[in-house]
Amino acid sequence: MAKKNNTAHFSRWGFILSAVGSAVGMANVWGFPAKMGQNGGGAFLVAYLFFIALFSVVGLSAEYAVGRRYRTGAVGSYTRAWASRNSKLGKAGGLVGWLPLVGSMCIALGYAVIVAYILKALFQSVTGELMAVDTKAWFEGFSGKEYSVVPFHIIVVAGTLLTLLLGAKSIEKSNKIMMPVFFLVFVVLAIRVSLLPGAEEGYRFMFTPDWSKLKDPMTWIWAMGQAFFSLSITGGAMVVYGAYMEEQENVVKMAVQTAVFDTVAALVAAMVIIPACFAYGLDVGAGPSLLFVTLPRILQDIPAGRLFAIILYAAMVFAGVSSLQNMFEAVGESLQTRIPKLSRGWTLAILAVVCLGIGLNMEPISDWGPWMDIVSIYIIPIGATLGAVTWFWIMKKDDLLGEINKGRNRPLGKYWYNTGRFAYVGCAIILCAVALFMQVAF
Repeated sequence: MAKKNNTAHFSRWGFILSAVGSAVGMANVWGFPAKMGQNGGGAFLVAYLFFIALFSVVGLSAEYAVGRRYRTGAVGSYTRAWASRNSKLGKAGGLVGWLPLVGSMCIALGYAVIVAYILKALFQSVTGELMAVDTKAWFEGFSGKEYSVVPFHIIVVAGTLLTLLLGAKSIEKSNKIMMPVFFLVFVVLAIRVSLLPGAEEGYRFMFTPDWSKLKDPMTWIWAMGQAFFSLSITGGAMVVYGAYMEEQENVVKMAVQTAVFDTVAALVAAMVIIPACFAYGLDVGAGPSLLFVTLPRILQDIPAGRLFAIILYAAMVFAGVSSLQNMFEAVGESLQTRIPKLSRGWTLAILAVVCLGIGLNMEPISDWGPWMDIVSIYIIPIGATLGAVTWFWIMKKDDLLGEINKGRNRPLGKYWYNTGRFAYVGCAIILCAVALFMQVAF
């Protein structure tokens, strides 16, 4: 991990694909289409693209830059960022840095259950069983029971941790396979869905804004939250990947490229789900049931549906594993930073015990659903806000700008910094306040 191996770096495309892999996940595949369906379609898209541009240029760039400057993850970076203001503040900064890591680990516990559900769907697509069931009864049959996906759960956690065994090298190699396959599969699915009668209504909904919807503040709030957390700028997750970035790379350019690919993934997923829902008269804002009830029902009705189910759920497994990699890596790196004698193998073993020891006991949706809501409402927004405040109000301005401007022909200055200080930090505070006081899980 970063502190143990300062020579471990991603290649340029390896970095982008790994960062995109972290960002692409459930937030893109069911979160984005569901939020779009609930908040005005094209109008939501306009607001979303605005926030994606803002957060990639400022927030994501800052997390990459901080990680690269200090060559370590959250705990080490917070410690040194706070110490840059006053050496006596370093210890307090280190304590603050544990909060986003707690958020990452807590999200990973529930996220692994979701990916286990998806792996089960993939397995039963391969066997053909999924093509001959009442999808609602099928989903309720295992999502409502304890210990219903144990073998798949173990495979997901153990398999993901094995891809981290060699650090940056293995993360890069696995994402160079998983991410291109993910995009290819969803493009194929989008083409197939475009042939469904009635799909054109879905495209109109997506790309024809109802401008009156932009008068609703909650359209902007939901778009802001979706953009914020889709990019994984949670105060720690992307810092550790920044630690693996080459010195000569343009941080802002890399952040923008990450955001572009992440947005393309969200749009392609939406172009599969939303037109298909319109074609079949189904609810586009259904959340998790989109993957486990709505889409399987559609796939049962189309020619070669079994094949498309296999490639859909295979792509979803890749998206889930790539996101889990980042969550585990962020936590594992900081454990090794604090306990220098702890080897990577033992670190991953500890993560496996924690993840499975807790996660196997929360497999029913009635357990992991509320768990994910609690983490999303309380821990993640607070951690993300503390990260934004740390980079733009506590860390020395010259340190942050110095790192941001490496590899740039035209240096950024006060306008970029003040946008971060006021617009980006302001958005983080708004989202945190909405989450806490309105009990909204983004």
